Amino acid sequence: MAGGWAMVPILICSLAALAIVLERCWTLRRKAVLPPGLGEEVRQWARAGQLDPAHLETLSNGSPLGELLAAALAVRNQPRELIKERIEDTGRHVVHEMERYLNTLGTIALIGPLLGLFGTVIGLIRMFMQVMAGGIGDPAKMAGGIGEALICTASGLTVAIPAYILHRYFRSRVAGYCVQMEKQATALLDELTLSRPAAARPRRTAAAAVTAAAAPDAG
Repeated sequence: MAGGWAMVPILICSLAALAIVLERCWTLRRKAVLPPGLGEEVRQWARAGQLDPAHLETLSNGSPLGELLAAALAVRNQPRELIKERIEDTGRHVVHEMERYLNTLGTIALIGPLLGLFGTVIGLIRMFMQVMAGGIGDPAKMAGGIGEALICTASGLTVAIPAYILHRYFRSRVAGYCVQMEKQATALLDELTLSRPAAARPRRTAAAAVTAAAAPDAG
């Protein structure tokens, strides 16, 4: 109330930031993103051939890591390059989901001080208008305008500083998760491609074999 009507957008931003922080804290829990032992369990599925659609559906819906590994398993019989491309495409989608609302949180961190500055300017304008209308004989009116300006500034910074810190924290957490997910996806990719029977691996064409055999003689 003492900060004037400019406090309304600041309060709205604070509520939005609080909601985003609580939601991201719950969504980006480590055990929800990277369930312990999931990577090794999926590689055991691949070794045992337990890759029916029910397993893949459960895996994809369980966690972001599971969604990434399920995407690789869905094209497990394809060449390594195609499996890797599918992992990269799915990985971009997974990262986008993990970074949901973080841009909004960063925007709140950016506009918080600006809203506080806006309230400060409004308070100073009101104070000078009152001075112009009634002179400087009433110190209470000047104190009210200065107080309104200071309250808005402090409130904007109070919202912006935690929002900025938490925005950077969540971004760092997502980046760490991406490194771990990439490691698990690479291990699964090696399991799917290096363990294939020799007959299932791509072979050189007859022309390529002849060319390779003739190369030393040409020298």
